[in-house]
Amino acid sequence: MNTKAESTKGATGADIAKLVLAVIVLAAGIFAYSWFGSNPAVPQSVLLLGVVVALVAALAIGAFTAPGRRVREFLGESQFELRKVVWPTRDETLKTTGIIMVVVVVLSLLLGLIDLILKSVVLDWLLKLGT
Repeated sequence: MNTKAESTKGATGADIAKLVLAVIVLAAGIFAYSWFGSNPAVPQSVLLLGVVVALVAALAIGAFTAPGRRVREFLGESQFELRKVVWPTRDETLKTTGIIMVVVVVLSLLLGLIDLILKSVVLDWLLKLGT
């Protein structure tokens, strides 16, 4: 378990300015895509490439802010924890899936039988008692 203390500082003015710049860059890429999208002289691949470049630039700008550093640390720690996971083998996965399928079929048959019994009790016995 990671016991390092976390800072409680919020985003600084520079961080907010960087995040606003990142949003503007991304919005500009999307605006350019929609603006030039109806122009047949501009190939679709160039438009898509422009949006991808704007997205990468916005992510790069955002990565150098305090929230961006926290996200990078989180992703790094998540990768470290994923290395500790013991994944099941293919055989274990297939056996578990088979067992679950059998249990689902058995339970659905039991629930169907209970439904049939309750339907016959209510419709045949209880409703005929009132007449």
